[in-house]
Order: sequence, then C-alpha cells, then structure tokens
Amino acid sequence: MPSPGAERGGERIAGVKATTSDIEKAAEVLRAGGLVALPTETVYGLGANAEDPAAVSRIFQVKGRPPTHPLIVHIGGAEHLDEWVEEVPATARLLAEHFWPGPLTLVLRRGRRVPLEATGGLETVAVRVPDHPVALALLEAFGGGVTAPSANRFGSVSPTTAHHVRAELGDAIDFVLDGGPCEVGVESTIVDVTGEVPSILRPGGVTREDLEAVLGRPVAVPATSHVRVPGQHPSHYAPRARVVLVEPEKVVVEAEQAQELGHRVGVLLPPSLAGTSVKTHVVETVPDSTAAYARGLYGLLRELDQRGCDLIVASLPAEEGLGLAIANRLRRAAGPRPQ
Repeated sequence: MPSPGAERGGERIAGVKATTSDIEKAAEVLRAGGLVALPTETVYGLGANAEDPAAVSRIFQVKGRPPTHPLIVHIGGAEHLDEWVEEVPATARLLAEHFWPGPLTLVLRRGRRVPLEATGGLETVAVRVPDHPVALALLEAFGGGVTAPSANRFGSVSPTTAHHVRAELGDAIDFVLDGGPCEVGVESTIVDVTGEVPSILRPGGVTREDLEAVLGRPVAVPATSHVRVPGQHPSHYAPRARVVLVEPEKVVVEAEQAQELGHRVGVLLPPSLAGTSVKTHVVETVPDSTAAYARGLYGLLRELDQRGCDLIVASLPAEEGLGLAIANRLRRAAGPRPQ
C-alpha cells in the first residue's frame, strides 16, 4: 500500500519538501546505524534504528541526554504493536484504535525487540504511531521501529521545523528529512497503560478530555510517577532566556519592572491583553486558539532567544484541552536550570 501522502509515479511527498528518494536514503542511513532527523506531527525527532543499541546510544551522545531518560519507539501502524511489547491490554488497544496515527504514546511492558538502551534500563517501553506522511513513509521504507526523541540538545526548546534541527545539531545528524512545519507543535501525550487504571504521564497533543471520552472514565495526571518517561526533567523545553510565570493580570507590570532593572525582556502577552502597550524589548501576543498557541509555542520561545531576550515573562493558559500541554511546557521551561 502507498504511504499516506506519497505520490506514486512522482518523486515528491505531497505538501512537503522531502522526496521519495530522500526517504529511501534516510532508510539506508538507519540501516547503517546512522541518525536521521524526521518530521512528525508533534515535533522533529532524532531517529535511530530501535533495535541497534549502538545507534540508540549515539542519540544520547548527540543530545547530551542522560542514558536513564527513556526514548519513544515509533512504529508504522497499530498492527505492529504486538511486535514491540510483551502484551497489549484491552485499554491500550482501544486507545491505539482511536488515536493512532496521532500524538499519543502508550507505555507498556517491553518486548524482546527493544534493547534496554532505548528504555533507560526500564522494563517498560513508550510506543507510538506518528501522524505525518514523511514519518510513515520512512517507517514503511525502513521496515522497523525508530527511536526518536526531539531533535535538539537535551532540555532545550524542541524543534518544529527542519531549520531548527539544522541550526541546533548541524553535522551531528547524518540526514535531515524536511517535512515542513509541525502541525501540532507540542510533543505527544504519554499514557501509562501498564496497570489497571491508565494515567497521563505527560500532557500533549491528545487532550485529557478526548481520552476520557473514549475510555468513559476520568484520567488522572499525577504530579510524579514511578515510571520514567520523556519530559519529566525539572527543566525541559527551555530557551536560553530565563522564563518567569506570573498571573495574566501581572504580566505587564512584571515585564516592565524587569526591563527597568536592566533585563532584555520578551513578553508572551495573553490574548486578553491583546493591543496593550508594554515597554519591553519584545512583545508577542499569543494566539487565542490553544491549538494555534501549541503549534507556535516553541517557535515563539526560539524567536525571543534570537532577538536577544534574557528574560521571558508569560502566564499559563487555562489548563483544559491543549492548554494543559502548553502549561506543562511553560512550567518545565521555567524550571530550575542545571548548575
């Protein structure tokens, strides 16, 4: 079957820059133990053959990622899930049926195909099917699973374009597939389905409300978990500038005071204050739509870095729908920096 978006009889993947020959070359790089940056609907990933411990270890080296921080295994379809995990509970099958391909990652018991290097030494593995024509075409051409954390230095802002990847990692990657800007813009929702009650370990592109509608029950978002998953580090998704979070009504005062104290302040102005004059270095009004805000969040943080800000003042959106994922990313971006 043709991969979604692939133009058979032509070279180009519909709507993106990558070609079918690019995808075959990327698959060859993966087979040879190399690293490929690939687009997904969430963010760009730094991919390696999931069954090659040496290639997987290279991901950690390039990113500067702690080896105990697990990776996500990307597969080409829900029909392949049994090949990568020990067992698939009914809840996992239900979620996969409704949300794959899509921005949902399921945590399950590790199957024998998955090396411990990919799981941070854990007996659980995170698995998902990406919803991007280039990623799916690559997985089909490669014929296996691809471990792919975000294609950036560990803890920094995730990339949502191929340009972001090249600017941050450069020649450390063997091949970059350009799939255009990411449609969702924040990472996948990670759900632990190893126990009787599923829980959200990282909010993301599939909302809690959507999960609850399918499962017919409330889904918890615990503050901590014994299961390690991506995105749990106290400081994550962070720009070079320090991020300060305040209540929406205090954004302008906090930002202007910091500017007066000598900071070069960037402001992420909430929609309720659109049009307000703010005397700071850079002012960006965030979109009223949470989907648009999620899609543009990492680009805004990168832009404020590029424009020389050393401090970013922002407020949290309402923590419902995609607002929960945005708030999670902003809290991590504002977390304590490594000394």
